Order: sequence, then C-alpha cells, then structure tokens
Amino acid sequence: MSARKPRSTRGGRVTMQQVARHAGVSAITVSRALRAPHKVAPAVRERVLQICHELGYVPNHAASALASSRSRIVVALVPSLTNVVFLDIITGIKETLDAQGYHLLVGVTGYSLDSEEAQLRTYLQHSPDGVILTGVDHTPGVWQLLRTAGMPTVHTIETLPSDSAELSVGFSQFDSGLAACRHLLERGYRRIGIVGAQLDPRSLRRCDGARHALREAGLHDPALELMTPQKSSIALGAELLDRILDRHPDCDGLFFCNDDLAQGAVFQCARRGVAVPRSMGIVGFHDFAGTAWTTPPLSTIATPRYEIGLTAASLLLQQLDGQPLAQRHVDLGFELVQRETT
Repeated sequence: MSARKPRSTRGGRVTMQQVARHAGVSAITVSRALRAPHKVAPAVRERVLQICHELGYVPNHAASALASSRSRIVVALVPSLTNVVFLDIITGIKETLDAQGYHLLVGVTGYSLDSEEAQLRTYLQHSPDGVILTGVDHTPGVWQLLRTAGMPTVHTIETLPSDSAELSVGFSQFDSGLAACRHLLERGYRRIGIVGAQLDPRSLRRCDGARHALREAGLHDPALELMTPQKSSIALGAELLDRILDRHPDCDGLFFCNDDLAQGAVFQCARRGVAVPRSMGIVGFHDFAGTAWTTPPLSTIATPRYEIGLTAASLLLQQLDGQPLAQRHVDLGFELVQRETT
C-alpha cells in the first residue's frame, strides 16, 4: 500500500487538521495526544503518533502557544552536563515533564553567573512556561528578569528563605559540610583538613560548614585547608592529597567537597602506603556511583539529586496548573553514609 500523500498547506507544512482526518479523530484529540498524552487513551495516542510519523507532521509550537497562552516548554539552566550531580537532577526534571507533555530546554552555564544571565535572556525569548535554576546565587540581572517575566521559577540544590516568593528544592550545603566534619571528629581524628575544588558557591558553603565544625571543637587550622578553582576530578583529588601530606604529614583526616576528589585521595593513599582509616580518615560528598566501591569503601554525604529534579518539576507544574502548594521551599535533606574510610 502506498504511503499517504496529503496535500500540504500553502507554506508546505502538514497541518494538525490533516493528521486528525487521517487518524479519524478531532484536531483537539491530536493536540492532546501530543501535548497532554495522559489525557488520551494509549491506543488513540499511538495511532496519532503513527499518522504524524507517516505524514511528517511537526507541531507548530509558536502557533499553539499563541492560541493557548502556553508554550509547554520549561527551561532548566545547569552549570555542567559532565557532572553527574546535574545529570541526575535533569533526569528527574525531564521524566516528570515528559509525563505531562512538557518539553525541556537545557542550558549549560559553565558555573558562570554572567553566562546564566545571558542564557536566561535568550531562552525567555521562546516564552517558556517556567524556569528551573541551579542554586540561589544569581546576578541582579537574573532576579530582575524573573520579576519582569513573572513566570513560575524553581531554584534547586539549595532552599531559599521561607519568606521568598520563589520556589526552591534542595538541602543545606552548610549543614551537610558540618555533618561531614563532625563525623570525622566523632571518629577520633584531630588534624583534619578541608579540600575544595571548582569553588562554586555551593562547594564553598559546604566548606564553611566543615570549618564551623572544626572551630566548634577548637581544632581548626587554616594551614590544613586547600582550595583550588580547578575542575573537580579523581586525578585532582590524588594530587591534592599529595600536596597536603607533603606539607602536613601529621594530617589524619580530610573532608573533600566532592566524591571524585575523595576517590582520588583514597587511591593515592594506597599508593603512598597510608593506612585508611587507621592513619587517615576520609569523607567525600554526593555519594557518586563508584563511591561504595573504592578500597576501602568511601564514607560520604549522600544527596537526593534525582528527587530534587523530580520535586522541582512537580512544584513548577502545580503552580502552572494553579494548584495550592503545601510547601514553597522543600528541604529534602541529606544522609551521612559511614563506610570504611572512617
């Protein structure tokens, strides 16, 4: 049987009405099948998608946005797509939006606040229905853009003050760093160092929490802090471990602001013959996939990254639908995971 060859419109585009006629449904049903699949029977949606494929139909989102005042597009801006933290968050966001027929546009800021502002200006030209941002540190220009746009916005990984009009989902970076260093202290380590890389605002707040714990105990030594703007990696963690022990061989505990750094330190301790945890206690951050499989397995702070993305998207959709929100600022907490490095 030959493929369908409908007459195209004057502009060459196959129309929604043509898809509806071939599928034997109304144009409204076609629209729902494409933009709100949960509102259409699975068999009907499958037939509509098959006809769209056969006819080469591409929805005109600009026209539908004008007609409905909805673009069904959400913009998410993240610092990196090579960092598993943000990949996990994006996965939670996308799965939630997909289920409701929304489309996700992702921008990568490279940890630059100026880049975040420039990208937000660009993406707002596409009239998204909502925006999801990373962190709570933004340029004055970003805050002004959000006020002017007046669209639902959710900030992730951290929570905003309770009186903020914006939405936020995350956990306390400060408290998590505090818990990590308190754990080292409770395990009997006394010459504890703090190692940070990338030095984005969230990493710095973790280190602030760790520093506070050491000051509480009267054991903070600034000489045992090592901060670098270099990108966090396993190789860098090994290098920084060497640097600290070469300068301060009496160091017996380390908090790393990311697990890849801590993993590198564990590997390098083995090469140097440093006994972990007897001579050196190590705590990482985030509980990455390989963290439980180092030798010995790494103690760390587990963070709910996927749940942050899922909750952020859910909050955004609730506000778009005019639903009452039980919470505007959701603290999902963190978990101290004690393994064999402490």
